[in-house]
Amino acid sequence: EVSTDEPEMAFCTLANREELNPEEGSIHHCLYQFTRNETLTETNKLLCDVCTQRHCGPKNNIKSEKKYVYTNAKKQMLISLAPPILTLHLKRFQHAGFILRKVNRHIKFPEVIDLAPFCTAKCKNVAEGNTKVLYALYGVVEHSGTMRSGHYTAYVKMRAMNNHLSDLVLRGQSQALETEPVKGQWFHISDTHVQPVSVSKVLSSQAYLLFYERLL
Repeated sequence: EVSTDEPEMAFCTLANREELNPEEGSIHHCLYQFTRNETLTETNKLLCDVCTQRHCGPKNNIKSEKKYVYTNAKKQMLISLAPPILTLHLKRFQHAGFILRKVNRHIKFPEVIDLAPFCTAKCKNVAEGNTKVLYALYGVVEHSGTMRSGHYTAYVKMRAMNNHLSDLVLRGQSQALETEPVKGQWFHISDTHVQPVSVSKVLSSQAYLLFYERLL
């Protein structure tokens, strides 16, 4: 979504992202890098309709003269609508010349994550005054192997129904804020094999996909 209203708020977030100081190799660092402020210059300059009109006059003359004006700009991608279910897909491949390699590095991820530093200051479905947008982990997909072959397994949390999430999904209503992850038992699933595991086992996995549910 491209927003043109209140430009002074364009780069403001619900919580101060500069206080994060995220640890490298963590999901917070990934999100921080993905939503960082970028400067568009040189060949990446932005076509400015206002500047073009000032230079060329009325719009009906622009196409004929083709004197488009490009200008330096700033760009930042932030969350404008906090989803009931948050899915994070980690890029686990890299190019080494003409070779495509899998990235096996462990990325740290928490049981509860706060998206507020990555949300716009006027996030549409966050109550005014809230400075936290919390999500609890309930599923992880892990891949073992190489780019050519491998095996997918999953960690899933069996827990009681989240009434807060149901209200958010079915009626668009958010209730009181919870700060603790939903209690439940984690299971590791590999084809037809299912076994209970500890949360420490889950958090040490080489995550490929992360699934969080909103705690509001």
